[in-house]
Amino acid sequence: WFAGDDVYMSNENERQEYVLNENGIIFVGNARYIEARGWYYGQFQDLLNICLTMLDLSLYYRQDPAMDVSRRGDPKYVGRVISSMINGNDNDNGVLLGKWQGSFHSHENPSRWDGSVVILKKWRQDNYRPVQYGQCWVFAGVMCTVLRCLGIPTRLVSNFNSAHDVDRNLSIDKYYDSSGRSLNIGKDSTWDYHVWNESWFIRPDLGRAYNGWQVLDATPQEQSRG
Repeated sequence: WFAGDDVYMSNENERQEYVLNENGIIFVGNARYIEARGWYYGQFQDLLNICLTMLDLSLYYRQDPAMDVSRRGDPKYVGRVISSMINGNDNDNGVLLGKWQGSFHSHENPSRWDGSVVILKKWRQDNYRPVQYGQCWVFAGVMCTVLRCLGIPTRLVSNFNSAHDVDRNLSIDKYYDSSGRSLNIGKDSTWDYHVWNESWFIRPDLGRAYNGWQVLDATPQEQSRG
């Protein structure tokens, strides 16, 4: 609410939706059959200490506590730390373990989750071991909760026929032999859908043209700069 903050959002309707609203809808499925899942963010449900502990458990804090704490007023820094801590696939005490194949019978099927509070409290109860299991919409839902709890306006974005460009040439490449048979040699893919987050803050490092919604993605598909 304070105009001097990096996360200041002037529109009251947007503040109600992206800061204060504890309930939302996550869109999943595919382009021909879009499913709306209800999700309980619960960012005001006694989660602040869990979210602060998440910052203290991060590799950023463990490597340089003084530097980490000094940057906690910077939402782009906090967003990057939280995006790494929502998933536990890189053995850093993260909140959720991602799994997309095989059986889920010994743990929770990702499709069973309908809110962030139970996941975050289970993470704390299990001594900060990753909760099993999560997929993109679960990571995004939990990340939205944590960032809203820490005072950063955040929303979810769903994209259908979502291109995954592994070699970063801005195209999705498919290979065929001279008979037209598909060759399984490329790593690019197109997912039915993908869900990530956007957070609202200014970018003094890039200039005013870049102020506003900033992309953050906690799904552990591939590393970004380590």
